[in-house]
Formats: sequence, structure tokens, C-alpha cells
Amino acid sequence: MPEPTDTSTVDPVIHRLRSSCTTSPGRTHVSSSSRSKRVLARLAAVTLTAGSLIATGGAALADDAGTPPPRVTPGPCGYTATPDDPAARPVPLPPDPARGPHGPMRVTLTTNQGPIGLTLDADAAPCTVQSFLHLVRHRFYDDTFCHRLTAYPTLSVLQCGDPSGTGSGGPGYRYRDELPTDLPPAPTDPTGVRKVYARGVLAMANAGPDTNGSQFFLVYANSALRPNYTIFGTVDGAGLATLDRIAAQGIAPTPENPAPVDGAPASQVDIDTARRHH
Repeated sequence: MPEPTDTSTVDPVIHRLRSSCTTSPGRTHVSSSSRSKRVLARLAAVTLTAGSLIATGGAALADDAGTPPPRVTPGPCGYTATPDDPAARPVPLPPDPARGPHGPMRVTLTTNQGPIGLTLDADAAPCTVQSFLHLVRHRFYDDTFCHRLTAYPTLSVLQCGDPSGTGSGGPGYRYRDELPTDLPPAPTDPTGVRKVYARGVLAMANAGPDTNGSQFFLVYANSALRPNYTIFGTVDGAGLATLDRIAAQGIAPTPENPAPVDGAPASQVDIDTARRHH
């Protein structure tokens, strides 16, 4: 099969879904089958770009009609409010101290498929870790589900972090990239453009340069991507075992595609809680 392409272009259809996919802080609990059908219906209206990890929110900019510029935190991370792309679940802008977090930090995602332990690397990506911990602290990820699983030969990830479950939701702010510079070239790409995002990597999805929000992806098999996605941690052994179980169950078929390699997980992945270990 052809190698997945990688692009930073966001499908405008996804943006139009935002107004109809807002959610409240407390998720309505419905049956797994009906919830899966709802998510599949939404995903069917969206063009999922193979080989790219797109969180389909946009950056809000001041217009020429006198709209005030968005709020920006005064620290080094410059977290920027996106009023044109409001939060899927209410959350304030993160703190932005002159000296951000440093060293390794532990977070566990407790899911219905098993625990996923994460070690965050604040030295490599301090702004990303600061934001992720802020969202964990505000229970942004609690009672959500992972909306996307891919099984391409060169892209094997589980994507999570959108409370709306549509792939279009975020925290109502964006912040800058902290991109890796030392990844090995992907052996499947003779041009050397794509790099190896190795099994166990934890990284941010985005909608283009400097549009990080809340969506992240977990790599369960070595993948080939342009180095356009901030790596901010790793998945532990128990978490990889959980990811393997999820991947083994496959991707939910649709009427248009009975054997997809990109879409909602066949067995829904609920994140019950996300908690930091002090």
C-alpha cells in the first residue's frame, strides 16, 4: 500500500464541525455502542489525513474590524487564547512562570482497557509538559475517549485528548512547538525527510506550526513522520501492553470501509482519569 502522506493542511470541514460538537465538563454517559456510532458518524464527515497527526482546531487571530487580540500569557510559553476555537471543556490558560517545570514527571491514564503510565520530559518540552499537567490538574482528560487509532505500515498510533471525541476539540488555547532535532531518519523514506517516532513515544497532535492544544498521540509501533510534532514523554511497559491490546482489536469498520486502517478504535478506549504522581 502507498506510504501515508504527511501534511499540515487542515480540512475546513473539520472546522465547521466545531459549533455542533461542544461538550460540558461532565460527559453524558451513554452505551458504548451508541456512543461509537455517534463518533463514527462524525468521523465519516471528516477527512482523516493519513500520516499526519492533526488536532483540527485553528489559531485565533485579531481581525481588521477592531476585534481585540487574544489573551496571551506573559511568560516564555506565551499560551494564547483561541476565542474562534473555544474549549471543548472549560479550562483557564495555564500558568506561565519564568522558570517552568524540569526533570521527569509521572502521569497515569486509567482506561477501561488498562493503565497507561506516562513519563513526561519537562527538560525537552517544558511548555508542553506545563500545559499537559495543567489540563490533568483541571480534570480536562477525565471521562473522555480516544477518538483515533491508525494501523498504517508507517503510522501506528492512538490519538486522544479531545473531550468532544470528534478530533476537532481542544482547550481553547494554543502554544508553540518544541520540536525534536535528533530523531533518526525513517528507513522507509529515501528522502530522509521523515523521521522515526519510536514505539513508546508520547507526542502532541497539531493543526500546523505552533498550534498545540490538548490532543496527543501514543506510538505503539515505530512510525515515520516529519519531525513536526513535539515529543514530550514516553509510555511505560504496562502502558505499551495496554496499547498493544487496543491495537490488536483493530479499527471499527464503516459502511464505506469494512477494513479501515484509520478511524475509531473497534473497542472504545475510555480515559476514566488522568492523574499526576507526586
